Amino acid sequence: MKVIMSLLFFDAAFWFYLATMILYIGYWILKKEWLGQAATIMAVISTFAISMMLISRTYEAGHAPFSNLYESMTFFVWMISIAYLVMEFKYKIRVVGAFVMAIAFAAMFATSMLPYRFQDIEPLNPALQSIWFELHVFSAFIGYAGFGLAFGMGLMYLIKARFEERKISHFLIDRFPSSAILDELSYKSVAWGFIFFTLGALILGAVWANRAWGTYWSWDPKETWSLITWFVYAAYLHARVTRGWRGKKAAYVAVFGFLSTVFLYWGVSFVLPGLHAYATR
Repeated sequence: MKVIMSLLFFDAAFWFYLATMILYIGYWILKKEWLGQAATIMAVISTFAISMMLISRTYEAGHAPFSNLYESMTFFVWMISIAYLVMEFKYKIRVVGAFVMAIAFAAMFATSMLPYRFQDIEPLNPALQSIWFELHVFSAFIGYAGFGLAFGMGLMYLIKARFEERKISHFLIDRFPSSAILDELSYKSVAWGFIFFTLGALILGAVWANRAWGTYWSWDPKETWSLITWFVYAAYLHARVTRGWRGKKAAYVAVFGFLSTVFLYWGVSFVLPGLHAYATR
């Protein structure tokens, strides 16, 4: 009975996120204000449901809800949902939700396809019984959320830029924010995501590694790919500040950077197991 509530909340959130994605896409296509309002309300409901799932999981497990892929992927959905809602309420741009909530639902779908053993609660690995681990993951996932937002807006920018270059008008593409807004918001998302990723994945991760394994850095596959991903985004920010990178170049790096992040989290866990292999058990 211990895991029933968290599973029920996850199942509810899954369908809520599907409905949210559909409503945002519907708003993008039909441009009906009531659809946009319904999409925003459903996004809030979805975020509440995933919040309750995480709270239930924490209570049932007795520890922070990101000790394996099932929990941490759910945590990512929660983070990117909050980040998107903050952006929507601040900038009043709903059409971005069609892309960002598609990312959130894709993450929910991928999580639902994980083997059942991930949904069960097992004794916490000794290496994970540390406040440094919790701070490490919490901060890193704020970074992941920023990178996810930048990815969605980077894709939108590349699509809009392609139509603008060919001087082709299409009612769906015309409903995107201007290229300048997409470029600026993508940059801001990368900037704050990079700060938290640096703090969580590298600094706090090194502190936790030293507490867990007696060394700050061991060139574990996940550590190595974290560094690669960090360099991708560091290069993005450096090129933007010093070389004035804007537009398509920046958008391509934002897209590539998130693909690197996805491989860091999923690919390395399954393809290049190391000290972080606990996440795949």
